[in-house]
Amino acid sequence: MIAEAIRRGDWEEAKRLLQTELAERESARALEQLGLVGWWLDDAALTFDSRERAYQLYRDQNDPRGAARVALWLVWDFLAFRGDTAVASGWLERARRLLRGHERTAEFGWLLLREGEVALFRGHDPAAAIKLAIRAAQLGRSTGDTGLEFTGVALEGLALVSSGDVAGGMRRLDEATAAATAGEVKEALTVGIVCCWQISACERVRDYDRAAQWCERVLEFTRRWHIRPLSAVCRASYAGVLIWRGAWAEAESELMAATKELERARPAMVVQTLARLGELRMRQGRIDEAEALFEQAAGQPIARLGRAALALDRGKPEDAIAELTRFLGQVGDKEATVRAGALELLVRAHASAGDQRAAARALKELRTIAQSLGTEPLAASAAAAEGALLRASGDTAGAIDCLERAVSLYQSSGAPYEAARTRTDLAELQAAAGQRQAAERLARQASDAFRKLGAAGEEARAKRVLKPSGPASPQPITGRQLEILRLVAKGMSNTEIARRLKLSDHTVKRHVANVLTKLRLPSRAAAVAFAAQQGLL
Repeated sequence: MIAEAIRRGDWEEAKRLLQTELAERESARALEQLGLVGWWLDDAALTFDSRERAYQLYRDQNDPRGAARVALWLVWDFLAFRGDTAVASGWLERARRLLRGHERTAEFGWLLLREGEVALFRGHDPAAAIKLAIRAAQLGRSTGDTGLEFTGVALEGLALVSSGDVAGGMRRLDEATAAATAGEVKEALTVGIVCCWQISACERVRDYDRAAQWCERVLEFTRRWHIRPLSAVCRASYAGVLIWRGAWAEAESELMAATKELERARPAMVVQTLARLGELRMRQGRIDEAEALFEQAAGQPIARLGRAALALDRGKPEDAIAELTRFLGQVGDKEATVRAGALELLVRAHASAGDQRAAARALKELRTIAQSLGTEPLAASAAAAEGALLRASGDTAGAIDCLERAVSLYQSSGAPYEAARTRTDLAELQAAAGQRQAAERLARQASDAFRKLGAAGEEARAKRVLKPSGPASPQPITGRQLEILRLVAKGMSNTEIARRLKLSDHTVKRHVANVLTKLRLPSRAAAVAFAAQQGLL
């Protein structure tokens, strides 16, 4: 009866039956099952109490495999319920010691998987994760543990995708997720892990069509099994797909519901939804709210990139560069998919700061990643970043070509916000170059798209192209400012200009800012284009 209740996801009935059995006779196995039930009921107290008692009973019975199995569950418990990484690490080490001499067991396979997760998610070492995942899957096959087998296959797939082998990684993930949701894997938590890794891989390479298909499959599975915590995590991932596709009202609904569920039962996990909500608020133009949410979710990659994007939009490229440099340094050079989003922002930040050489280095790596992964959204990202660099260097024709290509790729990827924002960039460039008719057409398209999405800040930027406040009557610039503007047009950075003119970096930066203010233009590239149009260069 207990096994049947667990099989059909009737957690309350399983809890009642187990507690009745334990009242008559306490056993490690029943306590271990009660801990599992407590997990799915979001009952932290029940989960910890049951599993810690089960662990002690297994130790008293001199059953190292049983004790190690529960120790590995406690690794998850301390991370999910409390976010206690040090305590989780202690339980992982305890399991490792208990399993010495039991290297051909399923329990040892689960230990390998936990170590593989640590290697990938904390160590940013996909190569190590792949080796551990393959060994775990082999143990799953030899011991008949299908959950272990397909979780190993899924982790190998995610690690392959992270390292840049998208085709090979996705094949493994598709196989593992299909097997898991079709019933070959009996443990619901294992199904959840496999499904979440599938969606995470799709997001890393921005394959949102694939992500949407699997999200629907996973959500149907969680509803059938009454699995609230898995549903909350998957809803947060699904919201990322909805944000990309422009279904912002639906995304907000999913995020608010997921946040409420996780705050109640698993507060350590709520940072994932807060970071995504911050991303949505940033796109909506609700900047103060976005900034507060990013601070709450400080360690999440989405939040860190969000803070860098906010700094860049506020005209503080140096702050963005500092944040992105720290982020990339911590990620390392082995996870191409994690680096891509940061590199796009870094190209823009260096270009905005006038360091075109650094921007070109970041762009070179971004292009390599985009070509390796082969998805349209990443190709669009690389084209847009290249356009920003060429715009900053004064290559108007080249920038227009890149931005037009990016718009087309974003459109075909089903990304209305990114397409509209790139249209606005393109319109600003054309307006500065005197191509008013083309600029107004693009700005109007962008403004309409932003209005439908609910992106007030970006809509206002597009409308400024339609009703420009400058450079109709710019203020005159000084001889020194004109000299600096001519050097900017040659592609020199602030540091290079300062060295040439024997000035401080700060003085050059102030002169450039004053030029933009006087000409009432948004960027160095726009100033160069205007100066060329006026014959000042």
